[in-house]
Amino acid sequence: MRNVRLLVAYDGSRFFGWQRQAGFPSIQEALEDALEAVVGERVAVHGSGRTDTGVHALGQTANFHVTTRIEDRRLLPALNAHLPEGIAIRALETCRDDFHAQKDVRAKRYLYLLRTGPVRPPFAREFEHWTPERLDVASMKRAAAAFVGEHDFTSFASHGSPRKSNVRRVSAVHLRERRERVFFVVQGNGFLYNMVRAMVGTLIEVGRGKLAPPAIVEILRARNRRWAGPTAPAAGLYLLRVLYREPCFQGGAPHPAAERVSGPSSASGSPSGLP
Repeated sequence: MRNVRLLVAYDGSRFFGWQRQAGFPSIQEALEDALEAVVGERVAVHGSGRTDTGVHALGQTANFHVTTRIEDRRLLPALNAHLPEGIAIRALETCRDDFHAQKDVRAKRYLYLLRTGPVRPPFAREFEHWTPERLDVASMKRAAAAFVGEHDFTSFASHGSPRKSNVRRVSAVHLRERRERVFFVVQGNGFLYNMVRAMVGTLIEVGRGKLAPPAIVEILRARNRRWAGPTAPAAGLYLLRVLYREPCFQGGAPHPAAERVSGPSSASGSPSGLP
C-alpha cells in the first residue's frame, strides 16, 4: 500500500461539486472511476475539502492509498487518459503514508474573478461573474482589510454543513483591478459554507456605493447573515491552492515509498513551481 497525492484542476460548471452523489457527475467520482480503470480496484479518493456545483479549482489536493506498482511518472498520464473533459491531474507524487489531504490542511487560497462593464460578455459566463457597474475598487480594498485576522464569520456563512465554530482566521486579502476585471484573492485557515462568495457579494455592494467600507466591521460583529450582502455566484470562484506544513509537488527526490515501487532512479515527474 502506498499513499499518492494529487494536484487536480477542474471546470466546476461541468460537475455537481466535489463529493460523489448518486445520479450526478462529481469530481470525486471521476477520479475514482479513472483509478479503477487504471489499477483494477475501487479506491477511495480524499479531497482537501468539498467544492460546490459551479466552483472551479486550479490547485485542489487529494490523496488515495493504492497497491499498484505503477510508478508515479506513468500513473499520472494513465489517470488523465481516463478522466472526462473538464478535469485534469496537474501533478502526482507518492507521499508519506499518514498524509491526509483534508486533515493536514494548514490554509487555503481562493480567487474570485469579477468582470465589470456596461456590456454583458458573450463568453465565459461559467468562469467569471459580470456586473455592469464600474466598481469603486479603492473602497473595496479598504473594506476588505477588515476581514484580515481571526473573526466570527457567522454573517458571511450560509446554512450548510454543521461546524463546531464559525471563527476563522483570514491571513491575507488582495484586490487587483486590470481593465474590466477585478481579482479578489483571500487566504485563511478555513472557510465556512459560501463564506468567500458572501464576502465578495458584500464587497460588490461596497464597490457600488451601497455600503461604506467601515460597515464590514459592524457586519462581522452582528453575526447575522442578513446584515451582509448577497452570495456572489459560484461561477467566479476558484480554489487556487491548498497549503500544508510540508512542501508538496516540488519535484526532486521521490518519496521512499515510490523508490520501493520503481527503484531509486525514478523521479515522480511532478513539475516544480506549481501553485
